Amino acid sequence: MTPPPESSSAQLTFSNLRALPGVLLAGAAGLAHGISFVWPIPVWIPLFAVGLLTAVACASSPRTGFSAGYVYGLAFHGVALSWFFTVVRVHGNQPPAVAAAVLALVVSAAALFPAAYACAASILQARGSQTRALIAAPFIWVALEFAQTHLPDIGFPWNLLGYAVSGNVAVVQLAALTGIYGLSFLVAAAGAYLAWIILNLERTRERRVRWPLLVLIAAAGTGISVAGRIVPEPETKHTAVLVQSNLPQAAFYGRDWIQEHSADLQALEELSVGSGAKNPGLVIWPEVPAPFYFLDKRFAEMAERIARNSASHFLAGVVEWKPDARTAAQTSGRAAFAPYNSAVLLSAEGKREFSYDKIHLVAFGEYVPWRRWLSFAGKLLDMVSDFRAGTEPRVGQLPGGKFGVIICFEAVFPNEVRRFTVSGAELLINISNDGWFGRSAAPDQHLEMARVRAVENRRWLLRATNTGHTVSVDPYGRIVARLAPDTRGTLVAPYDFRSDLTLYVRWGDWFAWMCVVVAVGSLVFGIRGRTEGRQGGKTE
Repeated sequence: MTPPPESSSAQLTFSNLRALPGVLLAGAAGLAHGISFVWPIPVWIPLFAVGLLTAVACASSPRTGFSAGYVYGLAFHGVALSWFFTVVRVHGNQPPAVAAAVLALVVSAAALFPAAYACAASILQARGSQTRALIAAPFIWVALEFAQTHLPDIGFPWNLLGYAVSGNVAVVQLAALTGIYGLSFLVAAAGAYLAWIILNLERTRERRVRWPLLVLIAAAGTGISVAGRIVPEPETKHTAVLVQSNLPQAAFYGRDWIQEHSADLQALEELSVGSGAKNPGLVIWPEVPAPFYFLDKRFAEMAERIARNSASHFLAGVVEWKPDARTAAQTSGRAAFAPYNSAVLLSAEGKREFSYDKIHLVAFGEYVPWRRWLSFAGKLLDMVSDFRAGTEPRVGQLPGGKFGVIICFEAVFPNEVRRFTVSGAELLINISNDGWFGRSAAPDQHLEMARVRAVENRRWLLRATNTGHTVSVDPYGRIVARLAPDTRGTLVAPYDFRSDLTLYVRWGDWFAWMCVVVAVGSLVFGIRGRTEGRQGGKTE
């Protein structure tokens, strides 16, 4: 006969929850998790939320587990990604119904990942044991995050679980070894332990379990506090001027935009040259916030003046127009050019020295994947840009060291940023135009993810944006200088070059791959072993 599942009176009481209450409980947990990415609330909220979802999954059938996880994901992403509505409605110039439909589509797709997690935990609990399911849970969570990151064309690793604790200067140092996935594992493992407590509440009241648990919590809290105090504060030898342009965001720009905004450009030029910084050596403008092209003589002359008059290298986000064979083929061989979202560096003499073309473009923002199969949405897709993607993580040279440029969305992909460091970058520069987000939670979320990239690579990160957040981040993830958002101004940002390589830079996503192997193995052998056990029982 099949042995009864691990049980206690408290566990059976929790397990006797009907499907609907369990799903609603998971939805409430997802809502709390989502709020933690929008408002500053205690960091233990996401841990508790994941623990509650795991407990519901391990007390439910796989079908109910999937439903609970999906409702959890709908609630979490519905709150944390609510800024999608603003982007599509305001800056995409779409009706509210269309904006709501786009948000619903994104949230519905993203919710599949926590649904898969809860379903997997339910299957392991039903066909193996509760303990095995809880041990495998954090590996499964990280494996799904890794899959979410690497989906072709539509990978979207936004608000991964580990970012919930990345604000702690001691805890976030783990990312230098494992990448963000190690932080996600830490939170998921703590959630699994909390689920064990919930499912075995009667036993956790016993003194032999209670006191070791309290000692463990106290030791962990003390260790984190002490570790936070001993994280070094690196010295700096260089300063840069980061210009926050605060230009109005628009879906379309007319041909006379530069002429109409000549006063704005003059103000930005004066800020870039007269920042008050002593021998800055580097002036940085954000990702292209307006029709800035070096093919436009007016912009090119202004950029050269900024470089010469500031006696500094000048890095700016621009649209580069380059000959394009694909477009030429479509136009019967006539000369044709395609746009690239790029960063261009001018020397202190105003001469072009370096350029980088953004590699990871935003799907349905900067280009349309699968356009052939989405022809039914023609009017909506016509609103999307048609940028071409760069092909290599190029590294440039500054006096003192080498640098790599990460443009906007690229900052959320750990391994792609790592490629710049592997290529020799000793400084990371992140230029972005977060004006598309408005005053939603998205700029804060974007900054948090960029901060972790600095820790993973153990590099200074200079971040220049159109509307905020413009900051300087040290190699340990601390913001050492910042400019208020939604203002036009300059930030005199300290930085330095570093050449040491972290374990994460050397080995890449080794930890995430390990979690994938363990997760797949747990599911395959857990299900197979249980099935064989049942067949053997029938034979007897």
